[in-house]
Amino acid sequence: MPAYRAVVFDFFGTLTRSVQRGPQHAEIARSLGADPEAVNGVLDRTFRARARGRYGSAEATLRWVIEQAGGRPRSDQLRAGVPARVDALKADTRLRDDAVSVLDAIKRRGLSTALISDCTHELPAFLPSLPVAPLLDATVYSVRLGVCKPDARIYLAACEQLGVLPAECLYVGDGGSHELTGAASVGMTPVRLAAPDLANHLVFDADTNFAGRTVRSLTEVVGLVDRSRIAGTRQRAAA
Repeated sequence: MPAYRAVVFDFFGTLTRSVQRGPQHAEIARSLGADPEAVNGVLDRTFRARARGRYGSAEATLRWVIEQAGGRPRSDQLRAGVPARVDALKADTRLRDDAVSVLDAIKRRGLSTALISDCTHELPAFLPSLPVAPLLDATVYSVRLGVCKPDARIYLAACEQLGVLPAECLYVGDGGSHELTGAASVGMTPVRLAAPDLANHLVFDADTNFAGRTVRSLTEVVGLVDRSRIAGTRQRAAA
């Protein structure tokens, strides 16, 4: 087991509990003159394109989604709709009970931390207000980088921000977006978080064939870090 210098986390379903769209999304759709079910259909089938920023700014993207769902929103409605969507996604987001303590424990052990998320414009808007934000040394958002997992560039961007090699990173995720096989392909050590609540998680392109290490809670990740440090100490002593 290598001695890691960094732990890289996915966000939705990893640092957070399972995510489902709450009632605010339907309210936003109706306020913009569109059927909520039609909007959800557009959101589902265009997630990866939206997460790459394909449709432009948050306002331009929202206009495109609503128009695809049959609405014709006014500019003033869209200006109100953008912060409403930020609030809606934040309301859908519940950090895991051990997210803050695990990040803090990792940093106290001298390791760096990073976040890599396939996300739309809303997460970068609200993540700084969450208690995990000060405990992350690097944040990589697909919507800003223009690529999604499992593209190698999104993992390497985190490594560059942290100043580490991929082989020095433990990657923790629930397995959406084929993120675990993507992490492995660049040389990171992937670990699947298989928490019980994820049975109901809204996920796209799940890594269903991943056969690597699995943990049931974030707290178990600290144990992996400790074992890697012990192994590293023994290797140095034997050298």
